[in-house]
Amino acid sequence: VMCCCGPCAMYRRSALLLLLDQYETQFFRGRPSDFGEDRHLTILMLKAGFQTEYVPDAVAATVVPDRLGPYLRQQLRWARSTFRDTFLALRLLPELNRYLTLDVVGQNLGPLLLALSSLAALAQLAVTATVPWWTGLIIASMTLVRCTVAAL
Repeated sequence: VMCCCGPCAMYRRSALLLLLDQYETQFFRGRPSDFGEDRHLTILMLKAGFQTEYVPDAVAATVVPDRLGPYLRQQLRWARSTFRDTFLALRLLPELNRYLTLDVVGQNLGPLLLALSSLAALAQLAVTATVPWWTGLIIASMTLVRCTVAAL
């Protein structure tokens, strides 16, 4: 698992104590960082050689946004931490199983390709009143990658 979600995560105390200094002093590009701490701690655990495990019958209670504005801010924070911690985890990818590697690539490359293809399609639509065929191909490819991850 690349992200042990905060409300459901459990760690061995001995493992957490080994990484506590790195966890409490998160920096990204030389600046303190205080978002995405559950994903960051998971990456630190994996980098230290510990294993993570998904437990499908785990149950937890948490507070979730009940309005659109807070929900969108939450999603933005999560997206930023996903991108940031993926850079920290790139060296781990060869050691991970194929599913996790495919999931990491899909989570990060997919939105980037979608944004680029959408911007290019809008630009071409504004200039030529047509939409490029490859926009549909990129969106279909991203959908195929995400469906493959879900199917696995």
